[in-house]
Amino acid sequence: MGLVFSSVAEAVAAVGCDLGHSDWLAIDQNRIDTFARATGDFQWIHVDPARAAQGPFGGTVAHGYLTFSLINMFLPELFRADGMKMGINYGADRLRFPAPVPVGSRIRAAGLLVAAEPIGADAVQTTVRMTIEIEASPKPGCVADILGRYYF
Repeated sequence: MGLVFSSVAEAVAAVGCDLGHSDWLAIDQNRIDTFARATGDFQWIHVDPARAAQGPFGGTVAHGYLTFSLINMFLPELFRADGMKMGINYGADRLRFPAPVPVGSRIRAAGLLVAAEPIGADAVQTTVRMTIEIEASPKPGCVADILGRYYF
C-alpha cells in the first residue's frame, strides 16, 4: 500500500508522495473483447486478431479507454482514505495514451500524489497522477491525473 491517510491534514502533508506500484495485470483478448461488447467499440485493431496481425501494431491492442478504466482497479492498491464518511470519483484533469497496450502484455500502475486541496473543514480533493506502465516498454500505455474527493 502506497499511502493511507485518515484526515484532510494528512492528505495535504503527503503531497509529493510516491505511491509505488500496483501488481501486474495481464491483458488478454477476452478482456479486450468484453470491453468492446460493453462499449460498442469493435474496431478491428482491438477485436480481429487475424487482421490486426497485418496492421500497424502486429496484433490486437487494448482500447485506450479500457486501459484508462483499469486505473479504478489499481488505485486502491496505491492510495486509500481510512475513516472517511464518503469518497467520490471527481474526474480526470489530464489523460494521454502514449503507447498502445498489446494483447498478451502486462501492465501495472505507478502513482504520485500531486495535489491535495482542502474543501471546507472536513473534505479534501486529491490529484493522483497514475501512469499505466507496460512491461518492457519505454513508454506508458496511459497517464492520467485522477481527481478524488474524500469527506471525513
